[in-house]
Amino acid sequence: MSDSVISFENVSKRFRLLKIPRRAFQDVFVNMFNKEVRGRHHFWALQDVTFSIKAGETVGILGANGSGKSTILKLISRIIDPTTGVIRVAGRLSALLELGAGFHPDLTGRENIYLNGSILGLNRQAMDSKFDSIVDFAGIDEFIDAPVRSYSSGMQMRLGFSVAIHVEPEIILVDEVLAVGDYSFQLKCLERIRLLQKLGVTILFVSHDFEAVESLCTRAIWLEHGRLQAQGEVTEILTEMRTRYHWNSKQNITSVKEAISELDELMV
Repeated sequence: MSDSVISFENVSKRFRLLKIPRRAFQDVFVNMFNKEVRGRHHFWALQDVTFSIKAGETVGILGANGSGKSTILKLISRIIDPTTGVIRVAGRLSALLELGAGFHPDLTGRENIYLNGSILGLNRQAMDSKFDSIVDFAGIDEFIDAPVRSYSSGMQMRLGFSVAIHVEPEIILVDEVLAVGDYSFQLKCLERIRLLQKLGVTILFVSHDFEAVESLCTRAIWLEHGRLQAQGEVTEILTEMRTRYHWNSKQNITSVKEAISELDELMV
């Protein structure tokens, strides 16, 4: 449990921006020698980020929009590669990065369940044994043989979450998906997250809901403009952020926070 299962060493990620057409040939010639103009065609989403996460930790990744949170999750899941630096990930990884991610819209829910299992290295027999539980948890049995493109955002989220937690993950990445769906399903998801924590699964949780992060996470990583601002105990990081931005600690209380409190009462 003491070994790091995720580590970033001086990781940077640069994205190439779409170029604006030049007005004339002379603009092209002049700007070839203009470093400032050339630099506008690139955006550094992350710069020299270093951190490590131990097995069994639940870590919140915090920061404003555009700070690099989702980029970190995509790098961990190998959807994209770093421009510089070294990333190490050890363990079966399951990710909920955005609605519909990992689903083929023209395939049915049933077909997508087996496709996702195959991608994660589980054979058909293993997925057969999990199929009924996946469908039951998602609560979409009436629609399981309909194309995913016909699903609502809530249905996609329920199916995605259900698949992610049933494929025996050692690491799970969660990016804002708990903001979608009704209260009863949020409670159901949070109950499963609590169970995964007890089983020693490593969880990375991206959310703008500070109250939910404080209730679920033991540690936090704070990003600003693609750079690591601070990392440490979650309450201390949130206090720093509230002080920096003059946020009231009583703000941001949402149904997710209420659901966590209700769940904890039930589990006593």
